[in-house]
Amino acid sequence: MAEEVVLPIPNLTLPQNLYVLSNPALKHLHENARSKLLEGIKADEMGPWYRSLTTAASSSSSSSGPASASTSTSASLSLSLDSKLLAELESANEQELKRLDERLADAEKTEGETEISDALKAKANYLTRIGDKDKAFAAQKLALEKTPGLGSRIDIVLTIARIGFFFGDTNLVTEYMAKAEKLIDEGGDWDRRNRLKVYTALHLISIRQFKRAADLFLDALSTFTATEVISFTDFVAMAVISGALCLGRVELKKKVISSPEVNQVIPDLPLLGDLVKNLYECHYDKFFVALAELEQNVLVPSRVLGVHARYYVREMRILAYTQLLESYRSLTLESLARAFGVSVEFIDSELSRFISTSRLHARIDRVNGIVETTRPSLKTMQYEVVVKQGDVLLNEVQRLSKVLY
Repeated sequence: MAEEVVLPIPNLTLPQNLYVLSNPALKHLHENARSKLLEGIKADEMGPWYRSLTTAASSSSSSSGPASASTSTSASLSLSLDSKLLAELESANEQELKRLDERLADAEKTEGETEISDALKAKANYLTRIGDKDKAFAAQKLALEKTPGLGSRIDIVLTIARIGFFFGDTNLVTEYMAKAEKLIDEGGDWDRRNRLKVYTALHLISIRQFKRAADLFLDALSTFTATEVISFTDFVAMAVISGALCLGRVELKKKVISSPEVNQVIPDLPLLGDLVKNLYECHYDKFFVALAELEQNVLVPSRVLGVHARYYVREMRILAYTQLLESYRSLTLESLARAFGVSVEFIDSELSRFISTSRLHARIDRVNGIVETTRPSLKTMQYEVVVKQGDVLLNEVQRLSKVLY
């Protein structure tokens, strides 16, 4: 087990609220997001972060260029500057940092390495908590250098990774998760190893690596402890979303639908329950409704999944079409449209698009209103796999030859 309690710093729910505020399409969620954002800023005394948000708003409002606002700037335009609040936060920051500096000075004069390390970590954690990215990063690196214990060093590295998650710094996340993996391989305990799985899965799903993310999410379901980076409910939601896309029907039933951890949370996630149940039970019309609601209510408002919403919905529709077509040699367009609860025109247009890009193995006889499956032979599929893998191998050999010669 971890030697110390892992602090939920920085508070990763706040960038989510900021993301909602940045999206004009989510205007109905803005008031709640703004309220929670301000509550979090006050609770963690986030003077530096609050100043950066409101400064971005001021500079954007004075800029004449229409494309000058970034995501955080767009959000901060909905977050007006409260000078009194900023003064209170910065005063609290100044007092606490002064106290921490005095503690560190005393430790350096009269205490040993352990006390100095504790003082450095306390200051680094406070800077991380208040959202001062540059100073927090520098302080955590210094604490990492001065901390002897392997477990504590892993915790610091994971904290730096969370700083990366908070500020959307992908390079920082990948660099320090790689360092955490290296340290854990040197002798990290099972708790830290499992927490790293959650961090890695969250990063993978954010860069559209759904299959690898699903494997890690589902593997960590029964041992989840990483509440500092994501709540258990949101973690289960990520596991179900990624698993629904990447697992076959047998595995979906075994690893998701029948999972005790998923069933514990699924009453709080009725949309996801409807999605996987109707996909598994082949109720495609209800599945389409659940997928549309999932897109609008879960995917689009998500900081992690919002940019992948259209991709996810498209791939899930292809999955459903494939699942139905694999059961028949041919189907009428009318029966297909009825099964999915859409018009014949829609299903004709949808299937045509996916067939033309080789995403579905079928052909449409529009005169007779029939869709016929055209499953490739086993030898053809094996040949295509060999050709693709051969191309990859040749490319790697060519790159290696350039390095060597």
